[in-house]
Amino acid sequence: MGIIFWMSTGMLSSDQTSRIIVPALNFLFPGLAPHQLDIIHGLLRKTGHVTEYFFLGILFFRAFRGHTIQQWHPRWTIYAIMGIVLYAVSDEFHQAFVSSRSASLVDVGIDSTGGILSQIVIILRWKIMRHLG
Repeated sequence: MGIIFWMSTGMLSSDQTSRIIVPALNFLFPGLAPHQLDIIHGLLRKTGHVTEYFFLGILFFRAFRGHTIQQWHPRWTIYAIMGIVLYAVSDEFHQAFVSSRSASLVDVGIDSTGGILSQIVIILRWKIMRHLG
């Protein structure tokens, strides 16, 4: 959560990451128009949101699971999703106070999607392991 908080500062705003990502994309794909580079840059940034909240979802699940030998319980998934959504909202609230960032409910949805995907993967893994026995 500290890493996500740090990444929500001005150090990793779109303006800052575009200084690295756009030239790299331009080097790899020299024929792309500037608006195409901007779209890819935006998609890479949103993929980062999904990825970081995917891992946060796994960590929340593990925290709620504790040291039990039981592999899955719906309560742990519900708590993990609640924690993910609450942290996504708090992260956007934090960004509202950073001059180079903006708060967005769309980003809350993108972040939450990453966390929910982690719970889907956990459930699917549990079902597969239970089936294989």
